[in-house]
Amino acid sequence: MIFTALRTWVLARLRRPALPSWEKLDRMFSVPDILVVSTLALLLFGPDRLPKVMRQAGRFMREIQATSQSFVAEMERAADANETREEPPAAKPPSS
Repeated sequence: MIFTALRTWVLARLRRPALPSWEKLDRMFSVPDILVVSTLALLLFGPDRLPKVMRQAGRFMREIQATSQSFVAEMERAADANETREEPPAAKPPSS
């Protein structure tokens, strides 16, 4: 991701057109990115605290994902409720 961000910045500086949407895999972590982040995490937290920090990070990510999913579900429910309320009223039969 570090190298991807640097590449994006360089491309923006060169005023090249944006990458096509099918290159979404380009935004994922590459092997060098993972190695750099892993080495920095090991040096920063040490081998004893690193597993605990990773478990906490996993719990945090699960909580973020659950919150995101509940938000999307609530928005879909609100949109469905709004659609059912906006149905046009039935036409009244002509009175004679």
